[in-house]
Amino acid sequence: MRFYTIAAVVAALATPAVANDFAPAMTDFLEAEVRQWAQDPILVAAITAQNTRHSGLGMADIEALDQTWRAEVGSADSATVNQVLQNSAADFLRERIEDSAGVITELFIMDEHGLNVAASAPTSDMWQGDEAKFQKTYGVGSDAVHLSEIEFDESSQTYQGQISIPVVDPATGALIGAMTIGVNAEALM
Repeated sequence: MRFYTIAAVVAALATPAVANDFAPAMTDFLEAEVRQWAQDPILVAAITAQNTRHSGLGMADIEALDQTWRAEVGSADSATVNQVLQNSAADFLRERIEDSAGVITELFIMDEHGLNVAASAPTSDMWQGDEAKFQKTYGVGSDAVHLSEIEFDESSQTYQGQISIPVVDPATGALIGAMTIGVNAEALM
């Protein structure tokens, strides 16, 4: 039966039109399991604090942070990456992954610039602001949702998609950042 499930996923992903069939399952998972996390006080406080620290950043500053991040990923000297991975918000995200029984593969939150605030594991870059996961959620509206296509992830050897949503401060109603949830398509179905 397991072989059939994997074969069905591979067959479904062979054509782009069918790949979109995962959207309802991703949306259901978002509404049933994930959306309430985006307003958790731990995540809201972490994003708000970073927005305050980064209030004067310009594009050159953002690009410099992103370059530093890229240079640090996988190296022993990784102060920038560690700030994102070693905080209470990152611990919260890792707990959600553990509780998901294999459905969630990664979680990260971003500030108002699209810079990582907290992540369950290192991302390839720090600045998500130039990607659809940020551009189609932050600033679009509090109900915005971006669902990526399902793609094969070499590192985990699974088919994955990403669900991205804005993060709203429940006290003010203001958009403060965004959150991306990586999901294992086979486990989700």
